[in-house]
Amino acid sequence: MRDGYGFDAQTEDGKKQAVNPYLPGYEYVPDGEPRVFGDRVYIFGSHDTFGGSNFCTGDYVCWSAPVHSLGDWSYEGVIYSRLQDPLNAGGKMYMCAPDVQKGPDGRYYLYYEYDRAVITSVAVCDTPAGKYEFYGYVRRPDGTAYGSLAGDVNNFDPGIFVDDNGRIYLYTGFAPGDGWMKKVMQLRGRRIDGAYCIELESDMLTMKTEPVLIAPGADLAAGTSFREHPFFEASSMRKINGKYYYVYSSVLSHELCYAISDRPDEGFVFGGTLISIGDLGLHGNRIPVNYLGNTHGGMAEILGQWYIFYHRQTNKQKCARQGCAEKLTIREDGSIEQAEMTSCGLNPGPLIAKGTYEARIACNLGYKEPAFAYLKVREKDKKHPFFTQSGTDREDNPDQYIANMRDGAWAGCKYFSFEGETRISVKIRGKAKGVLEISTARNGAPVAALPVRVEETEAWQSVCGAMEKLTGTYALFFRYCGNGAIDFKEFTIG
Repeated sequence: MRDGYGFDAQTEDGKKQAVNPYLPGYEYVPDGEPRVFGDRVYIFGSHDTFGGSNFCTGDYVCWSAPVHSLGDWSYEGVIYSRLQDPLNAGGKMYMCAPDVQKGPDGRYYLYYEYDRAVITSVAVCDTPAGKYEFYGYVRRPDGTAYGSLAGDVNNFDPGIFVDDNGRIYLYTGFAPGDGWMKKVMQLRGRRIDGAYCIELESDMLTMKTEPVLIAPGADLAAGTSFREHPFFEASSMRKINGKYYYVYSSVLSHELCYAISDRPDEGFVFGGTLISIGDLGLHGNRIPVNYLGNTHGGMAEILGQWYIFYHRQTNKQKCARQGCAEKLTIREDGSIEQAEMTSCGLNPGPLIAKGTYEARIACNLGYKEPAFAYLKVREKDKKHPFFTQSGTDREDNPDQYIANMRDGAWAGCKYFSFEGETRISVKIRGKAKGVLEISTARNGAPVAALPVRVEETEAWQSVCGAMEKLTGTYALFFRYCGNGAIDFKEFTIG
């Protein structure tokens, strides 16, 4: 496994702790669909590149972890190249969010669409994370590719689901709100009014049924349970206790929602929000505690615990996204509580308040003037902090950090289990004079105040000091107050 997770505390049994984002700092795999095959969980997602000019510019890679040790991720390599599909012979298109399922023949089938195509491609492999080979296009019985005809569904972000009885369902769709994207799709004669389901034959390729609408987009949501959270994209299906849970990204984009039904192909009713990457809606919150952008993912049950996988943005851009995950609480009536963004989502419990942690595990990031989305932060507005790394896109030597923390900027990490620790040090650089306040709540009283006096240099420097004795589970919020700006690399407790 590649090195460089940037923290050194371990659980009592010697396992690596799990943090968010759960992959190393150099890896940008958004749209993560978690799949448990055997005793490992595999992440199938699209692949952004750091500093890239568009979404999904990389080939598909896969990472996996033992179900008993969700902090121990292994790189499985490139599993499929965007040049393998005859549809992309010129190499000008990018593969968007995929999904994988095991077919009735025991092989694994990868479903995907290109950014400028509206048909669903399929690749196949004998193992979950081996080298996939192009298989074909989802098609009608006469061989016509599904999506190629005028009036067909604008297929996007496929979700593949194999029911307990062996029946196979494919979910796709795209329903943008008003804007240029919607007008373009309408001119092309595409159906962009919601999420659709089709049943497939056992060959995992041929349509057995025509598409059925299961979740309405904004144009059709009025008067339905979806009216405040219409479907946009990112289809994903799971089955829990005999009920079907359809996960999707709403037109609000920053949230993953779910709908629930007794059947896999009809009768869905809006259930709620699973996760918002700004914690909007959580406990009535209306102000984001993190910079917004799109998000996409799916649910997985691992050793009896359900999780929601999603992604966040980095580098002040829409397309340098990293995967995160959180535990879900499913109530007795089948409804699911909205999860809180944390730094320890896949960990069995809070992180150990001892050792060194990268600043990039901050699940909350902001400035005294709220910014709802990086896309709305003008380039000349240099007040806002952001996650970034040095150099260009690469596959080793992670050094992700929080850049540009100016007066009033804050970063929150949740949660840690304290046993009376009283020292903390922070590694920073920049040109600044002030104080770094550390508290257990965003606007709480400081439990430590570290003096900051750094000159402009590339070298990282440690500032340290005493911390109020803490016992129990707490968050840590780092707020810079003063002149200039600092970059924040890591912190050490104990």
